[in-house]
Amino acid sequence: MTIQRSSAEENQSGKASKSSNKISQSSKSGRWLWFWVGMSGIAMVSATAGALLAVSLTSTSLQQAQLSAKDKAVFDSDRISGGGLQFSELTRPVNLLVLGMSVLPPDVQNPPTKTQNLGYLPQVNSFDGLADVMLLVKFDPETKKMVMLSIPRDTRTEIEGYGIKKINAANVQGGPALTAKTVSNLLGGAGIDRYVRINVLGVEKLVDALGGVTVYVPKDMKYKDESQHLYINLKAGKHHLNGNQALQLLRFRRDELGDIGRIQRQQMVMRALMEQALNLGTLKQLPEIFNVVKENIDTNMTGEELAALLRFANNANQSKKIQQLLLPGTFGDPRKSNASYWLPNPDGIAKLMAQHFDLESEQGQQIADPASLRVAIQDSTGGDRSNLQPLIRALEKSGYRNIYIAKAWGEPLEVTHIVAQQGDSDTAESIRNTLGFGEVRVESTGNIGSDISIQVGQDWLQQKSILEEWLRK
Repeated sequence: MTIQRSSAEENQSGKASKSSNKISQSSKSGRWLWFWVGMSGIAMVSATAGALLAVSLTSTSLQQAQLSAKDKAVFDSDRISGGGLQFSELTRPVNLLVLGMSVLPPDVQNPPTKTQNLGYLPQVNSFDGLADVMLLVKFDPETKKMVMLSIPRDTRTEIEGYGIKKINAANVQGGPALTAKTVSNLLGGAGIDRYVRINVLGVEKLVDALGGVTVYVPKDMKYKDESQHLYINLKAGKHHLNGNQALQLLRFRRDELGDIGRIQRQQMVMRALMEQALNLGTLKQLPEIFNVVKENIDTNMTGEELAALLRFANNANQSKKIQQLLLPGTFGDPRKSNASYWLPNPDGIAKLMAQHFDLESEQGQQIADPASLRVAIQDSTGGDRSNLQPLIRALEKSGYRNIYIAKAWGEPLEVTHIVAQQGDSDTAESIRNTLGFGEVRVESTGNIGSDISIQVGQDWLQQKSILEEWLRK
């Protein structure tokens, strides 16, 4: 039996057929679109992975020190990154000891016979001298945080086999291994997985290779030291600094805070460099960048491990999970010891290491009593001090009693910084919630005598009336 269709049915069928064809073509187009999107994504990932892999496969070894088997045993030799295509992924927490070397011919055992060709920077390409900068950096894939602990070079401590000295002398006496032992003992037994030493010439080349760095110079800086051929001449204000100028900012220490002020500026420059330089484009340029600075670097990391740490640092920077700390302590009296020491605070160190480096502490995790905390207010708005009274009263109403106005950092701020000077981020967050404005920063750029420093920005002028209304209730 044949079923005859009417013209209307045929017309409807034709429309359906055309519609089906359009859907089919649209489906194919969609599939091709997603195919090309996927291929583009794969290409981007491959380009990044290729660049990182180039660092690990084509770069020459970056280790210049000859470590004995005993020295090698100081560092944890377990693998820190994945294998195969996962080579750039951290597989466990890593503690990295970073040493910045400023080496002059008199500092080394076998100085070069000729220095006239070194011009105004007579530093030699050596890693045998005093450690000018010392950091312990923790990369933690579990918390996705990166913690940077600055250890002042004048820290008074015991160096195994050499007695009580400044900690920067450990490198002269026993290189990176003895320095790692000394740092570990100072910090309650913290393990050290890897080390990297970079000399002052390498820092200059690195900053130049990254295109410079934009920072706020807090004040005019002028200093000359003929013995070191060190010439510093910087003007206050926001500037884009090249490598040499960045070094001037990093090395200046002729102010009331001495080496601690220098560490604060180092943290400021490091944050700026990470914010400006850690990105996908920079990661692709790693082979070229490290080709420029490799002769000024000594490390026991492999290229793959270095790639993994840099990728982690990039992710931590993007998620704003980088914390910068200062070894707890106080200035020593040079009249009593004939030397300028930073005297470490054992209780403060134990608390810091428990909170940020997962070391057990007899003190345990204690909740800070607001009444006992030292809160410094640093005004960057340029206004009259009376404008800060509502801020002080609001803190007092919330239980904070030890509040004082300190010298401002100097940089005009749009957003108030609530600085966890001693690393107590929970307390800083609590103050931020009390005030209802500001940005919490775990770093040591505030007043060194404080637990929390509130660096008041322009947003305070907008929030002042809100706090005053709250105080009237």
